[in-house]
Parts: sequence; C-alpha cells; structure tokens
Amino acid sequence: MVAATVRVGKLSRGASAAVCAASLALLASGCGEAQRDAHEPKGFYAVEVVRASFPRKQAIARDTRFEMVVRNAGAHTIPNVAVTLDSFYYTSAYPHLSANKRPVWIVNTGPGAVASPPVQSEEVNPPGGGETAYVNTWALGPLAPGRQTRFVWRVTPVKAGRYTVHYTVAAGIDGRAHATLPSGGTPAGRLVASIAPAPPRTHVNPETGQIAPGAHPAAPGPVGAVP
Repeated sequence: MVAATVRVGKLSRGASAAVCAASLALLASGCGEAQRDAHEPKGFYAVEVVRASFPRKQAIARDTRFEMVVRNAGAHTIPNVAVTLDSFYYTSAYPHLSANKRPVWIVNTGPGAVASPPVQSEEVNPPGGGETAYVNTWALGPLAPGRQTRFVWRVTPVKAGRYTVHYTVAAGIDGRAHATLPSGGTPAGRLVASIAPAPPRTHVNPETGQIAPGAHPAAPGPVGAVP
C-alpha cells in the first residue's frame, strides 16, 4: 500500500476538499490489490468432491488425464468454483537454474472450453479456458445449487518416480468465498501415481490392426534367405 502524507495549513474549504480528494485517490491507487476482490461474495459454500481420479500406474511419454467432478452441495450459487493442483512439478537442486521448478507432468490441456477457432495468442496446445493468473489454479465460474462440473487435465508424464498430487477445491479465487465440505472439513485430497521410466511394449496385431500389449510375436518357422 502507498502511504501518503498531506500537510494542510491555512487552506480554503474548497482547497481542503481538493487536497483530501487527491489523497484518497492516491491511497486508492495504492490499494488496488485490496479492492480486487470487492465483487466476490463473502461466505462459506458447501461443496462435494464426487470423483477424483488419476491412473495409479503411468509411463513416460504416455498421455493420461487427471479428472475431478465437483458438486455444489449447498443452497447458494458458488461464485467461482476452482481447483488448485499441487505437485505437477518438482523442485530441482541443480545449481544456477533460472527457475528451479521442473515438470513431472506437462499439462497439454487444462479444464475449461478452448476457443474455437483459437485466438492468435493461444499456443498449439491451448491450456483450456479455466486457466487463471494464480499458479496451478483453474476456475470454471459460478455453480448453481445441486449442479456439478467436471475438471479435466490432459497431461504427459515426463519424469519417472512415485509422486503424490494434492488438490484443493475453492469457491472463489479472491479470498472472500470459502469452500467447505457438508461435514465442515476442507475439500481437499491427494492421489498417488507411479511413473515408469519407459512406456510398456506394444505391437500391432496383424489380424485385427489394433494395438496390443507386449512385443510382436516371432514369425513361425525359420526365415529363408533372400535370393
């Protein structure tokens, strides 16, 4: 916040009013962050996590998806239902990095509808319309009582290992609307996934043309020499 000191001496009533107005304007300009949440309703909103799923077994470079279904379990419309995901990245100890956050999963597309046709500023793989300015947080707007909405992240694992992904549901992103479980707890949880260092071996079944697990079976009999 910007601190302003106004020295008022022998000023006329009109001049004093002008100085006070200027002071208030200066203070307001310095308190923009505090006013940012002025339009978000204040209160507590009951939510239910209907489903949260993430494959327990994954493999490098094999696309997968993290999915959550959130329901409004209260009597009032949730201002802006949002989900924050932690641990899609890890902190690297490698020295002299410009940024020490490195991905465990690359988010190809996040929750929310993607503009069609895409706008010029969008990437080849757009992040989804639910992306917010907050790190690891996606919001899908108001949610009426009794209704539910689905959050889907399409991701690609890029680092082998065993990881725990934590999620938290919010009723808004500006700090005034708070989500709570019907029982009064915090709508949060975690899912564990193990990422194998290489994708499983597969082959194309020549009889069906479909991808099948395992290596391609060896051809029966010896292979004759090419004349």
